[in-house]
Formats: sequence, C-alpha cells, structure tokens
Amino acid sequence: MSDAGLVGIVLVSHSAEVAASVAELAKGLAGGGTEVPVAAAGGTEGGGLGTSAELIAGAAAAVDRGAGVAVLTDLGSAVLTVKALLAEGDELPEGTRLVDAPFVEGAVAAVVTAATGADLAAVESAAAEAYGYRKV
Repeated sequence: MSDAGLVGIVLVSHSAEVAASVAELAKGLAGGGTEVPVAAAGGTEGGGLGTSAELIAGAAAAVDRGAGVAVLTDLGSAVLTVKALLAEGDELPEGTRLVDAPFVEGAVAAVVTAATGADLAAVESAAAEAYGYRKV
C-alpha cells in the first residue's frame, strides 16, 4: 500500500534531535507495513532549541496526502506556535489538527493507527488515549 491517502504526522519538539528520534521510534514500532508520512519539526532554523513556525508549516506540507495532518507537540510554546499557525488559516494544510496527547506515547499510537489506513479522527483518538497508558 502506498502512503497516498494516509494521515500525515508532524512531531514538534523544541529539539531537532528529540523530534527526529521520536519520529524514528514511532515509525520503527509501526512495523514494516505501510510507510506513514511522518515529519519531525524540531528546534529553530539555526539549529537551536525552540520552535519554528516555518519548520512546522514545511513539515505539515511535506506529509499532507489529503487525509489530514495530526500535529503532536512536546511543550507549551510548541503548542502556542501550532495554534497560531492554525489561527492564520492558510499556513497549514486543510485538515490539520493539533492533537492533545503525550509526545512519545501519542506519537507511537498515532503512527501505528495511521498505518492501518485509519482516518484523522481515529488517529487523533488513539494518540489522546495514550494519556491513559499505565506503567504500574
């Protein structure tokens, strides 16, 4: 199965390394089947810590296959940056959603669910359900 029509996933972190590592982990745990379009948008354009509206918008455009884009973030200002982009209305692909989910567990759940061909609502729900994962 190709990635056409799959939900895209964008992982926004204050660190490029963290975003890339979480993307690698999530894709690896999704198995060898369908390749979900996942992009890391970490740090600033200059390679520093922070968030970049331009990197986020570029990542969302890169993973958009027409089925929506789920954006997961790590910390507060990343959330604010994505909310500002969504409010502008034309910076992110149509059907882009900010997903309220834990960053690592939510990313894994989102990618695994997207790999099944699920729609954006199901991907968002699976990621949000990761808040309930118990470790003890």
